[in-house]
Amino acid sequence: MNEQSGKTPLLLRKDDDLGCLKKTSLLISSAKWIIRAAILLIFVAWAAFIFLLPLPAVNDLFEKSLKATEGTVFGITGSIFLLFSAPILIIAFLAIAYLIISGEEDLLGKKTWKYPRFSLWTFPVLVDGPFGVVSAAEMIGIVLFSLYIIWAISIYTMRNQDLLSLFHIPSREQSALILELTGLRFGFIGLMCLAFLFLPVSRGSVLLRFIHIPFEHATRYHVWLGHLTMILFTLHGLFYVIAWAMEGHLIHELTNWKNVGVANLPGVISLLAGLLMWVTSLPGVRRINFELFFYTHQLYVVFVVFLALHVGDFIFTMAGAGIFLFMLDRFLRFCQSRRTVDIISAKSFPCGTVELVLSKPANLHYNALGWVFLQVRELSWLQWHPFSVSSSPMDGKNHLAILIKVLGGWTGKLKEQILKICEDGPQTQLSQPQLKISASVEGPYGHESPYHLTYENLILVAGGIGISPFLAILSDVLHHIREQKPCLPKNILIVWAVKTSDELPLLQTVDMESICPFFSEALNLEIQTYVTRQSEPPLEEGKVDEPPSSVVFHHSKRSGMSVLVGTGNIMWAGLYLVSSTVGLIVLVGLLNYFYINPYNITYWWYKGLLLVACMTASVLLFGGVTIALWNLLERRMSSDEEPTNDIVIAPQDAPALLKKSGQQHYVNSIQYGQRPDFGGIFRSISERWGSVDVGVIVCGPATLETSIARECRTNNLKRRNNHPIFHFHTHSFDL
Repeated sequence: MNEQSGKTPLLLRKDDDLGCLKKTSLLISSAKWIIRAAILLIFVAWAAFIFLLPLPAVNDLFEKSLKATEGTVFGITGSIFLLFSAPILIIAFLAIAYLIISGEEDLLGKKTWKYPRFSLWTFPVLVDGPFGVVSAAEMIGIVLFSLYIIWAISIYTMRNQDLLSLFHIPSREQSALILELTGLRFGFIGLMCLAFLFLPVSRGSVLLRFIHIPFEHATRYHVWLGHLTMILFTLHGLFYVIAWAMEGHLIHELTNWKNVGVANLPGVISLLAGLLMWVTSLPGVRRINFELFFYTHQLYVVFVVFLALHVGDFIFTMAGAGIFLFMLDRFLRFCQSRRTVDIISAKSFPCGTVELVLSKPANLHYNALGWVFLQVRELSWLQWHPFSVSSSPMDGKNHLAILIKVLGGWTGKLKEQILKICEDGPQTQLSQPQLKISASVEGPYGHESPYHLTYENLILVAGGIGISPFLAILSDVLHHIREQKPCLPKNILIVWAVKTSDELPLLQTVDMESICPFFSEALNLEIQTYVTRQSEPPLEEGKVDEPPSSVVFHHSKRSGMSVLVGTGNIMWAGLYLVSSTVGLIVLVGLLNYFYINPYNITYWWYKGLLLVACMTASVLLFGGVTIALWNLLERRMSSDEEPTNDIVIAPQDAPALLKKSGQQHYVNSIQYGQRPDFGGIFRSISERWGSVDVGVIVCGPATLETSIARECRTNNLKRRNNHPIFHFHTHSFDL
């Protein structure tokens, strides 16, 4: 009886704790549901308003709503801001709250489905054509945007005809007026596209993090929107030019800089800057001369500033939210890139690949499908190059690894620099402090959550250096198995196509036996390697491959990699966004109250310039204070940590991975002189794995993506009940 009475309070306490956890979980789930519903409602209302704006009834409602801030310091600009820009910023605030509540959400704890299910985001609909591989969800977006353009143009054309029918205008003047009105409509539609243009290239945007679209995938949306926006703006300018030529005052209008109304000359400058960016971004030009594309694209500053001068402050606010979010992201990346990141070690493989191990703070969050932008100051102070992460975040809390293929001048110089340092000092000892490579890093960017862990079955298809992110995935899965953390993958097939056998040693960068000696008990791993340009193994039996040249650098305990960007600290990133937005509202209010209204400033172009100045000042001043506070806190946190080096440099005479301990714990077949037969591979998987969801991730050239997407689509459309559903993902990045 005493024992029972002694145990009862403990059981009650456990029941109480369990009840509290359930209540907390229910509250969090309810809060997340409410936030998601609010975001969806705001976005649908905002998109519907823009889509239906050409209708006379909605346009009349819009004109009435312009009086919302009448009589305040913000005037008509405040009303337009509330209608067009405020919804995007409110959605961003709600997205911050959602991500904070979610924390490091465990995707593996979500409900799993008994039977395989199709997904609009992972079902490829188009695999060839100007858009590349397009999923069903992306196709819906393309169709909706196309319908909006056609809808708006047709409605505005009818309204122009109705407007002209009310007046008796000579035919020559009528034609010019029709052209001007049509050009005006094209300009407005282009401005609506511009409202979305900058959102996909805000690399650390909370909006992208909320909808789980990484920046390397979102850049294609920027490309699509960029083409569409420039076509509309070009038509906008062209129709006006033709109309002015018909009226006989082309030069006068082109050089006109009106104080009240639209200033034409700034519009011409903005359009020319946009055309230069557009032409140099075409695939042919970009492929031949990437530096020309990259440096010309910095003209976006000229494009934005002179657009504000062209249309004035109140029209500029229609697209202001996306531009403001991009400015926030760009300044944050600038602050991060000013600091130097320690390179812990460097390794040069005979196949022309370089591995760099970078120092990072222990609290930096990223996942295995991450990207970083790297600058090596000994090579160039201006060039930044993207590379996928080749290490799992569980490999070590203080380092991050990337693999770099030597393909051009910059990467060639990097390899030469590493080889030179290797020759100056011993490979297995710490080099002298002066023997260093100075690097700066932006990122890591990428997926907010490790979606590769949410599939029980994975097919990873790589071409050449495209094996890099899959090494990170493989290491990540093995770490989860070893530490008994939630990990769904049970079957993994890696299909790797390389040109020569010199690239095969890259697989040895992941020592599977050391990470998890018993992984074969939980994971069915198969690697199929295809050496396409060699008909047989080039080495004689028993001959050892040439080992890579490696060097370990001296490094300090402080790392310059910030946790505010990419998939980093959402709390401080949210504070940065909120403080800058509040700062913008305060600065605009003060400017209107003390300067614009008292002095009766009415010049459109001048007010547009002042608005851009307020946006810039709010980012630099209010956002800068937040960044400074975070840097101060980060230094204090890092000063309390001891410098650690949690990586192990393997000796050069280490045995080959495939035959370690005399055992082979997975299937590894190497085919020479052949290319992968993806049709046969997918048919074999369909028969072996049965009715399951299969995640297919591709990293390689566009032709490889097209081939895999076509196989996924074909097998899904012809699927039988006992066959898998293939979910297509790509991890390739093309600026």
